[in-house]
Amino acid sequence: MASLIERLAQAAYDAHRAALPSSLPEWEELSKQEQKAWQAAVSAVAGQAGSTIAESHGKPLVLQIGDQRHTFGTDFTVGREGSLAIDDDFASGQHARFQTVRGLWYIEDLGSRNGTSLNGRRVLSYQLLKKRDKITIGHTVMTVVSA
Repeated sequence: MASLIERLAQAAYDAHRAALPSSLPEWEELSKQEQKAWQAAVSAVAGQAGSTIAESHGKPLVLQIGDQRHTFGTDFTVGREGSLAIDDDFASGQHARFQTVRGLWYIEDLGSRNGTSLNGRRVLSYQLLKKRDKITIGHTVMTVVSA
């Protein structure tokens, strides 16, 4: 399984490809050296130039669902069968993943049938979370209290 930095680099490259009018090769067609260069660029943007991002677990993520608050210090999943289990028929068993990199929290949809939304926009790749973000999974709405 690809590391988080590898997946972030691929998402950045795919966004780059989509923004250009000319055709670029698929991620899988890039040389290992080119893929490593994209990984280094993503690492540099995240604040650690020259190597891959360390999977650190700094500031906890606090989510509000209804009148309940949930605090997480490590990566977790949300869904009907996730680390944070939600009772929602429109949520998949493992619906979304929350991951922390260098103290920043990201959300990723895990290929769910109904998708995951962040502030009303569908999550298509890793998305950075910030305070007051609204995450919708099925009919369940979560608010980021702190990230």
